[in-house]
Amino acid sequence: MPEAEWCWSHHPDHAEERRRRASKGGKRGGRGRADHELTAIKELLEDLTNRVLKAESVEPLETGPAAVANQLINTRLRAVEQERRNKETEDLESRIEALERAHEREKGVRPWRQY
Repeated sequence: MPEAEWCWSHHPDHAEERRRRASKGGKRGGRGRADHELTAIKELLEDLTNRVLKAESVEPLETGPAAVANQLINTRLRAVEQERRNKETEDLESRIEALERAHEREKGVRPWRQY
């Protein structure tokens, strides 16, 4: 921030935003968590496929139980996707709130939303 006494991270005007971000720190998955979840699901699907097709190195599985397992895996995938969407929405909401606060400070106008 040119000619500013503080950088963004230490500026008093950003104290509330820093506090909110810090409180989310341990609650969110890191960049690798979703990848790990998807990798585990892919491994399950591969094992399921091999067992249904009776691959040589695995115990065979009948199609009925395999179909149920596949439905459960699909449900898990939908849950992972919903979690990703929820995080994305939270991120967008916090960015909008930050823009609204900045707009209020800079223009001295009422916020865009009233609660």
